[in-house]
Amino acid sequence: MNMVETEYHGDVALIRLARDTTNALNTPFIIELSQMLDMARKDPDVHSIVISSSNNKFFCIGYDLKELHSVSRQEFTEFYHAFNRLCIELLTTPKPTIAAITGHAIAGGCALTLCCDYRYIAEGHKLMGFNVLRLGIPVPYLVEWLLHHIVGARTARNVVDSGQFFTPDLLLEMGLVDAVLPLETLIPRSLERAQELGSMPHKAFAVTKRNRSEVLEYQILVKLEEKNQEFIDCWFSEEAQTLLKDAVKKF
Repeated sequence: MNMVETEYHGDVALIRLARDTTNALNTPFIIELSQMLDMARKDPDVHSIVISSSNNKFFCIGYDLKELHSVSRQEFTEFYHAFNRLCIELLTTPKPTIAAITGHAIAGGCALTLCCDYRYIAEGHKLMGFNVLRLGIPVPYLVEWLLHHIVGARTARNVVDSGQFFTPDLLLEMGLVDAVLPLETLIPRSLERAQELGSMPHKAFAVTKRNRSEVLEYQILVKLEEKNQEFIDCWFSEEAQTLLKDAVKKF
């Protein structure tokens, strides 16, 4: 069964996360999502991309703690590197990208939305944020840079240090999302906006987007390997392993 579903609406590729209800991230899921994204990037008939979920409860809950908390250091390292590669691929996709957030976007799920050009979230009880400090691990280096870039240092600090999840209205106020929409109009409006952006001259849009993202990408890559190692060290610390095991019981 496919964990990622792609459908086409004119020149827009709608990529839906479809790994059970929570769309928890593991290595095979990330690889499949990366492949679907790469196909959309390379398809000349696709002018823009919308990423969403196949259900209205979760966009993505983040890392699959139930699976990942007990894997070897080598296996987790492979997962974490794959996650960072996916984020960079999404961030640097030359075509317009929109995250249509139908449900909760937690931790790694929130990170995926930050890699998109625009974020539209459904109104109601739909939460986004990072609780990872409470689990003994830092917000990934790449994600911290994205937060700083999108909402500024002070708001990024508050989001990270609080370890809290935020409602759509607060997310809009902070600048983490671009619009809060009724659930029934979220996908249609996201597709409409994607079509508008995709109708721009493609070369000019790609260059404009690259001008926005290349300095950010450079700043991330300079220390990414070193920072990845720090994250992995934290993940396998005694403190984090205890907290992660407790979290798995609630997963």
